[in-house]
Amino acid sequence: MSNTETVRVVPVRHYGRWLTALLVVGLAALFLRALLASPNLEPATIGDYLFKDYVLDGVVTTLWLTLLAMVLGTVGGVVLAVLRLSPNPVLTGLSWAFIWVFRGTPLLVQIIFFGFLGALFPRLTLSLPYTGTVLFDQPTSVVVTGTVAAVLALSLNEMAYAAEVIRGGILAVDSGQTEAAAALGMSPALILRRVVLPQAMRVIIPPMGNETITMLKSTALVSIIAGRDLMTAVQTVYQGNYKVIPLLVVAAIWYLALVSLLSAGQWAIERRFGRGFSRGGVR
Repeated sequence: MSNTETVRVVPVRHYGRWLTALLVVGLAALFLRALLASPNLEPATIGDYLFKDYVLDGVVTTLWLTLLAMVLGTVGGVVLAVLRLSPNPVLTGLSWAFIWVFRGTPLLVQIIFFGFLGALFPRLTLSLPYTGTVLFDQPTSVVVTGTVAAVLALSLNEMAYAAEVIRGGILAVDSGQTEAAAALGMSPALILRRVVLPQAMRVIIPPMGNETITMLKSTALVSIIAGRDLMTAVQTVYQGNYKVIPLLVVAAIWYLALVSLLSAGQWAIERRFGRGFSRGGVR
């Protein structure tokens, strides 16, 4: 072949790929057509209830339940993770037992348990030992309302999962970092706060972002104890007017919108803590 002859490059034809794509698009179009043709969807009803005051109140409650549970869960998770890594076997055992219980039982069971805590402890009493002086004495049902029970169950459950995520992030930091910091005379608490945790954040952020999204959706479970969240508001309405499908679509639209916002925030935070790193290592 002559050196001046032009070589023609012919791209590979992926006919199977295009046929699969057309099949998927066709099935999606058929499903969408069947969905819109259903007389029980009632788009007018969806639009009517989408921005009702009680639905918006449920959205706000869902958001602050998610925020409070994640803050308490993350703080408690840090403490549990540090205890799991402690050389003290008692502290390690207590941390392991807590994580074992709350990861080993379904969240729904925990929510119902705290919702009916008054059946186990009818009254909550705080008194000074050996004096008979009562500082606090109230029925449990008055103190642990549906909302309080929801916060307790969600945050304690999240502590168990966050502890393992944070522990994994701490273990991902090279031990030489802590040894070098200790050689400079830094205390263990200072090393954890100034050296270990900032480096561990790159590993911790992605799974904790997923935990936040999961927590947002898990708040729907508190409707079982009337936690005043979005799902509770929707259920209250369709139990009265029997428009189950349109009201569930209203809830789904709000959950999708909130999850999309959280996903965008997760992406921004991951990008912030991932600066200077690539998949192949440090740039």
